[in-house]
Amino acid sequence: MPVKAAVLRAPGAAIEIASVELDAPRAGEVEVRIAAAGVCHSDLHVVRGEWDVPMPVVLGHEGSGVVTRLGEGVTDLEVGDHVILSWMPQCGHCRQCRLGRPWQCEVVANVVAAKGTLLDGTSRWGDGFHHYLGVSSWAERVVVPRSGAIKIRRDVPLDVVAIVGCAVATGVGAVRNTAGVPPEATVGVIGCGGVGLSVIQGARLAGASRIVACDLNPAKLEVAVQLGATETVEDARALEDLDYVFDAIGRIETTEAAIDALALGGAAVIVGLPPTGRTARFDPLALAEANQRILGSNYGSIDPQRDVPWIVDLYKAEMLDLDTMISGRRPLEEAAEALEDLAAGRTLRTLLTMDGGVA
Repeated sequence: MPVKAAVLRAPGAAIEIASVELDAPRAGEVEVRIAAAGVCHSDLHVVRGEWDVPMPVVLGHEGSGVVTRLGEGVTDLEVGDHVILSWMPQCGHCRQCRLGRPWQCEVVANVVAAKGTLLDGTSRWGDGFHHYLGVSSWAERVVVPRSGAIKIRRDVPLDVVAIVGCAVATGVGAVRNTAGVPPEATVGVIGCGGVGLSVIQGARLAGASRIVACDLNPAKLEVAVQLGATETVEDARALEDLDYVFDAIGRIETTEAAIDALALGGAAVIVGLPPTGRTARFDPLALAEANQRILGSNYGSIDPQRDVPWIVDLYKAEMLDLDTMISGRRPLEEAAEALEDLAAGRTLRTLLTMDGGVA
């Protein structure tokens, strides 16, 4: 089946809108008609060539849609089900999955991400194209592993909850799962994009007594206050004496600032992802004497099958505000422009919508 998709043929090349052949789902896979796909800084890393991703590739790793076809053996989904796509389509069998750490699935790391394929090591895209993180949501339709299509309730707008698949799950999960922020804790958040704003909302839900938002963009700080921040600063070096500091940017200077801002017994949580090969510095003696920790948070340490529907329920109950985080919507043909806006700091989360995003 020919599918319109946003593709990248080489690092640093221009994004193209092309017709790419999509094969039918195989055993344990599903086909999904995309309603909306998020534009994330991770996509920007790929386009700039800052991450090693197999190419040519169909871009996108955050999205929502409707199941249109089932592969052999898929019995717990039906055609017409609404789903959010997960870029951690866990295999369920590797050591990490057996230990209850699906966010660290070894097959996803060593096959899906490393080779640009689905779980069986092959691609459903024709013409030599690769999948991006097993999702490739910047397309009209996709084929994904069953574990990468998370069934959700049908009474929420697909062109809003699409951002749950990456930004919101990562940010809220980092607070709840990775850090385990308790009530009355003090929290700092460096970077108020989609992930950082989700961390702020997660900290609010956790009952944090102070939530200090940090960003160079005053407009983003205004949104941070709307979503739960109690204080704002523009310079990360102004953060100090906090129980938890989340680096939602992933630059070396922000990671080091997060560590420097910790109170006794505090934890720096690294959520934002830097370009490959960068290293940060810290004083290990000071860290040990103050009983402080540095925590890495991959995908918010979430179990997608459990946590994604829970987050959608929070949105439906008006405990999470997703609408405020969405800067606007563009058609798939404007994917390159959406990335440019993100890089320039003009937007929080833009959604690429297919057929208006209405399923």
